[in-house]
Amino acid sequence: MSACLARFFDDAEFATVLTVLEKRARRLPVLRLLVNQNQHRWAGNSGLELSLQQVQSRNKPNPETTLSTKLLRSTFTVGGMTLLSRVFGLLRDITIATFFGATGGTDAFLVAFKIPNFMRRLFGEGAFSLAFVPVFSEYKEKHSREALKDLVDHVAGTLGGFLLLLSVLGMIFAPALVYLFAPGFSSNAGQLQLTAELLRITFPYIFFIALVAFAGGILNSFHQFAIPAFTPVLLNICLIASVFFLAPYFDEPLMGLAWGVAIAGVVQLLIQFPSLLKLGLMPAPKIKRGHEGVKKIAKLMVPAIFGSSVAQINLLLDTIIASFLITGSITWLYYSDRLLEFPLGILGIAIATVILPTLSQQHARESTEQFNQTLNWALRLVALITIPACVGLFIMAGPILSSLFEYGKFTASDSYLSSLSLMAYMLGLPAMIVIKILAPGYYARQDTRTPVKIGIIAMVCNMIMNIAFVVPLVMFDYEAPHIGLALATSLSAYINAILLYNGLRKTGIFHPQDGWPAWIFRIVVASTAMAAVVLWLNPDATQWSQWQVMERLINLAV
Repeated sequence: MSACLARFFDDAEFATVLTVLEKRARRLPVLRLLVNQNQHRWAGNSGLELSLQQVQSRNKPNPETTLSTKLLRSTFTVGGMTLLSRVFGLLRDITIATFFGATGGTDAFLVAFKIPNFMRRLFGEGAFSLAFVPVFSEYKEKHSREALKDLVDHVAGTLGGFLLLLSVLGMIFAPALVYLFAPGFSSNAGQLQLTAELLRITFPYIFFIALVAFAGGILNSFHQFAIPAFTPVLLNICLIASVFFLAPYFDEPLMGLAWGVAIAGVVQLLIQFPSLLKLGLMPAPKIKRGHEGVKKIAKLMVPAIFGSSVAQINLLLDTIIASFLITGSITWLYYSDRLLEFPLGILGIAIATVILPTLSQQHARESTEQFNQTLNWALRLVALITIPACVGLFIMAGPILSSLFEYGKFTASDSYLSSLSLMAYMLGLPAMIVIKILAPGYYARQDTRTPVKIGIIAMVCNMIMNIAFVVPLVMFDYEAPHIGLALATSLSAYINAILLYNGLRKTGIFHPQDGWPAWIFRIVVASTAMAAVVLWLNPDATQWSQWQVMERLINLAV
């Protein structure tokens, strides 16, 4: 028997076979007898001279490999849930585009939806999470369970009280917020009023979704990523349902969509409770002035509000300028941004979500080399997937938008104009994802000031480029001046990413491991070959609009 095994397996494989046999022997008497009778014969006849004890010693997992495996498994979990969310998000956008098209009304709803989402990314998954998770991880590593629960209770009380006040103020001053976020609407009193009415319904979403991010930060720190990653799916389901079951009952159907947003916030918060109860960390809100942990989070959060949200501020600036452009510009940017969020969320946000708790724990343990290995692992994975995705989405921007949205009131012209801004966004996709990976390298070390300085530089550059690109396009009466906004966002992302990278290098906490040039070269070669094949197979743009739904989807899949 040993000769047969040795013939088919090398040393490592043979060792694995012996280990598996020993494990199975604990439960199967026949295998136990076989192992006991042949252990000495295997060691002698195979020439490997491996006892089962030696095999087990040789097969002890490498800590670095184990960490990479755990990170990859967690990334697949978050990425898979994010993919599911993005699929439902596309179904949501297809439904809204089909029933409402690209009109002044949809512009009003998207602004009313974007404002609480902007606040969510500031006080939810943005600045708050990036300030909360490192402090929570530090308490988890260095303090008792009672102190950890006390931190959760006081953060819940402080955050909940602040969010409640913010929600009330947002509803009261809704018209002023609309004027701030979309000043171009001021020339149309009806559109301004509609947006304000929609915002009064959608704004309380910030209260629920920021608490969802708080709960998600707790679960992520215990490496329970599935529920927080699944939560966004519920928003999309609620919005799709609202189109069919709420919108028909309102004189202004878009009001039904707004109520769908509010209902989604409640559902998303409730789904977190069972997991928090299992951990014994269900918050019992308390407010105590001067709590050490809360003060530390607040101190980190103030600069992080800006540093973690540069991309969102850039999008806000785009919305403000787009509100002065031709009708539909906000909607075209929105749909191209939605497709940009697909790879950005599945890969960039997924990996950032996974590595932040790990980096925070490694920093708390002063494991500098593991910290560096984690960042290198994340960047290699990003390069492997992002570069081909960027090339593919750039080439297929028109067909993808046509296949997904060109139904009902969303016309071929809308698809074309949206594809132009999507192509501009794709130029900056690699940098946007790199930002997501590098920023946790600062936040995990409780350094929120450096990203703020870098963010200010990137935002100023974005504002300058917005004006530099859009004004000439408007002056020359170009059909799609909004493309300048997308291009400025992409270029400012590269400035942000480069400065973040250089900052980490200077601290000595991060340095690229060997093999990066060859790794990038192989990816670029493969992506170039893929691009050539896609260009060869891609039909003429007008052909996509002439095909029926199934024809578009089949050809897109091919």
